[in-house]
Parts: sequence; structure tokens; C-alpha cells
Amino acid sequence: MRTVITGGCGFLGRLIADRLLQRGDDVVLFDIAEPMDGLGDISDKAEIVLGDITNYDTVRDLIDGADAVVHLASMVSAGSEADFDAAMRVNLDGGRNVLEAARANGPETRVLFTSSLAIFGSERMPMHVDEMTRPVPQNTYGMTKVVTEMLLNDMSRKGFLDGRIARLPTIIVRPGKPNTAASSFASGVIREPLMGDECRYPVPLDMTLCVGGYRGCADALVVLLDAPADAFGDDRAVNLPNISVSVAEMMETTRTVATRHGIELGPIVEAPDANVQKIVGAWPTSMDASRALKIGCPDQTNLEGIIEDFIADYVR
Repeated sequence: MRTVITGGCGFLGRLIADRLLQRGDDVVLFDIAEPMDGLGDISDKAEIVLGDITNYDTVRDLIDGADAVVHLASMVSAGSEADFDAAMRVNLDGGRNVLEAARANGPETRVLFTSSLAIFGSERMPMHVDEMTRPVPQNTYGMTKVVTEMLLNDMSRKGFLDGRIARLPTIIVRPGKPNTAASSFASGVIREPLMGDECRYPVPLDMTLCVGGYRGCADALVVLLDAPADAFGDDRAVNLPNISVSVAEMMETTRTVATRHGIELGPIVEAPDANVQKIVGAWPTSMDASRALKIGCPDQTNLEGIIEDFIADYVR
């Protein structure tokens, strides 16, 4: 199978590519640039194409002949909130380019789009949501995800392509440096201390987050990519497995696991950020993932397991 991954040089893109390459798929990674630290072994196994997702001709040529597309490319939450017009170009115009190119490629083309819990919001939103909870995003990033969800659902209904939508919780623990995502601190409160660096957390310790581990997320995305169309029916959106934890619990669990491994943690410093609190505080604290589990996505491990995975993969 030939699979194109937009935003493929990013963290999740590389994880998915590694899984697909291991089973013998042809993989094309499409991105605006390669990471400064390179792509490791993947660069010798996958085709790398650099370009701008807002250029339709580039995207059409990229997807021509592909069996599947994993659409990850996106401006993240805080960046989208800070620059509405750029978010419209990249997330909406670029997203439509991907879907139109897949449509031109033929109705059998599978398109897996990664959406987000950021589609939910408003003062009346329940803290626990399911796939049928009405999306009322309170940030530009979430709005662009919801619009793309609706377009993909309709294009699937019309038989233009075979779409599937994964609504991601906040994914932890991402390696590397913090990015402009409002939820970046959720990885930072674990990653920085474990790496011996200072962590500056911007939200109250009692704030509860809906999170998922990166290994489980990548495995679930591959399951959804492979699933038959009739597993989704007339609603292509699926909430990925997740757990609910407070920031304080994340810190305490990190201390517990670090002690087990003899790791001396870096300092943790409070640094309130009202903008981050507003964005992340509008998101639900848990999502019903029963459909994902029924389709075959792996259940989420506990928080200790997620931290142990990060130590095994990136610390030791």
C-alpha cells in the first residue's frame, strides 16, 4: 500500500511512518521542511517530499496514485489563535486541497484526518463528551478542525473518497522542545524534569486534562487507517482512547517513576499564562472512546505506563 502522510516529518507522522514501513508499505512523507535533527532511519526508507500544502498542484501530484492519505499537517492551537488568516490558509485551504486531491485520485482513496478534542467547547459543554456532543469550539484551531471534519464526512457520504476522522486527546509525552500548541505544557511537565531541565507550567495544578500516550495514539491511527469503511457508517468521527489526569497528578506520577529509575528531576516553576488557561480550560476532560475500542484501537495505558514508554524511548 502506498500511503502519503502530510505533516509527515513531525512527531506523529514519523511514528506512523515507522509502523507502516515495518509492515512493508510504501510511505511518502510530505512537509514544509525536514526537522533540524533529521529523520533517522526513516529517511532511508521513506520518500521525502517538501512543499506547501496550500499549493493545490503540489498536493494533487503528491496524492496521485496513492492508496491512502494520513492528513496531519496543521497549524497548532495557540499559533492558530494568534494568526487567524494563516490558520485559514493552512488548516482550511490546505485541508481542502488534500481532500480535493484525494477525490481526484478516486473514490477508493482512504483519507485519515486527525482532528482534536479542541472542537468541543462553550460554557454548556459537559466535561465528558461523546461523538455526538455538539462541537462549539472556543478557538480558531478547533473551528478549522470541525469544518474539515464536516467536509470529509460529506465527501465520504457522496462517495468521493473513503474518509475516517480521529479526534485526538492531548498527546503526551512528546520529545524535543516545546511548540506553540497551547497544550504543549502537558508534555513539558513530564519531559523537562525527566531531562533535568526547568519546567514552567502555565495552568493551575488542579486543572484536569484529557490525554493519551503517543504509542497508543500511533497504533490507534493505523487501526483506523486499515479499518473497512463499514466500520464507521455515516459518521466518520471517532474519539481516540484517553485518560483524565490533573497537572498535579502528572507531576506526582513523574516523581514516582523517576525515583524508580534513579532519575533526578529538574525544577518545576509556576508561570501562569491566561491565554493558555483560557484555551485549554475550554476543552473537555474526557471523551467516550467506545467506538474506537469496538473498531479495534488499543485501550489507553495508565499514566505511569505512558511515562515509562517515554523513558524507554527517549531518556535511556
